[in-house]
Amino acid sequence: MLPTVIMSGSVEGAAQFITVFLIFLAVLAVTYLTTRFIGNYQKSQGQGRNFEAIETYRVTANRFLQIVRVGRRYFLIAVAKDDISLISELKEDDFDISGNEHVVNDRFKQILDCARDKITKRGDKQ
Repeated sequence: MLPTVIMSGSVEGAAQFITVFLIFLAVLAVTYLTTRFIGNYQKSQGQGRNFEAIETYRVTANRFLQIVRVGRRYFLIAVAKDDISLISELKEDDFDISGNEHVVNDRFKQILDCARDKITKRGDKQ
């Protein structure tokens, strides 16, 4: 009689574990889908055809300078924790818009080349 009691107790425990695990997976899936939905919603709210942040420069921990495009005009603004101030309007020839992508791409290329060299050297040693 005793072995059947132990067996039914372990089956109950396994069933409870599986139930809790399935509930955990369901909560995880709902959390993931909700996060994706909210992220896509916020991303779509921030995009517009007439507004664009061209470049941001960090001055201190919570103070930034930004070049923004509003329509066809460009402005330099100061962004702080609690306020935004207009510094000046800029002409398009006053700054280089295309320079940012080139710097980022070159830096990434350097990092990638360095990683390739390390992998190649490690492979040669073995």
